Amino acid sequence: MDAVSIIALSMGAAWASGINLYATLFMLGYMGASGNMTLPAELEVLTNPMVMTAAGFMYCVEFFADKIPGVDSAWDTIHTFIRIPAGAMLASSAVGDIGPAMELTSALLGGTLAAGTHATKAGTRLLINTSPEPVTNWTASISEDLLVIGGLWAALNYPILFVIGLIAFILIMIWLLPRLWRLIKHIFRRIGSWLGLCEPPPSINEQMEQTVINNEPTKT
Repeated sequence: MDAVSIIALSMGAAWASGINLYATLFMLGYMGASGNMTLPAELEVLTNPMVMTAAGFMYCVEFFADKIPGVDSAWDTIHTFIRIPAGAMLASSAVGDIGPAMELTSALLGGTLAAGTHATKAGTRLLINTSPEPVTNWTASISEDLLVIGGLWAALNYPILFVIGLIAFILIMIWLLPRLWRLIKHIFRRIGSWLGLCEPPPSINEQMEQTVINNEPTKT
């Protein structure tokens, strides 16, 4: 594999792990077992029938858990401690045995990328769950599954295009995550106010008035 293909496979596996780890493991294992790609030696274990069966079973569990409002957010919370280290491990293994320094670098980058995609997925789904209807939840979940499958397929077959798309995704993620965090804090503060645990968040008009006051020049 050339350098671009290695980068695409390494970062693609980490990126996909942050969204749906089990779909990532099963697809990589299937592609390797079916001869559609040659996995690095460190990832050949994914072609083992036992590993593929476990990944396929857990994907089926996640497929249904991920489409139930509330349950999906609890599932994402638990998998904070699974997807991120798994993404780092897959990224490190995908580069092959080319030296400890490169493997550690791939693990650090892969873990960070998996953390970012996981945070984006979990934050988006938490906001979607504020809507009482389940249609948006199902649409988001199925879209995520298709994104993982399509993204990994592109990483394996069109690595240059995938790397370009991944860079664009990272830029969007950097722009989106702070805004998601502010919205999530607003939601939790409003829920806390309903439970009498904190003061209600200011309304939009109050925020605008405060902004105007803060921007007024001080008189000397």
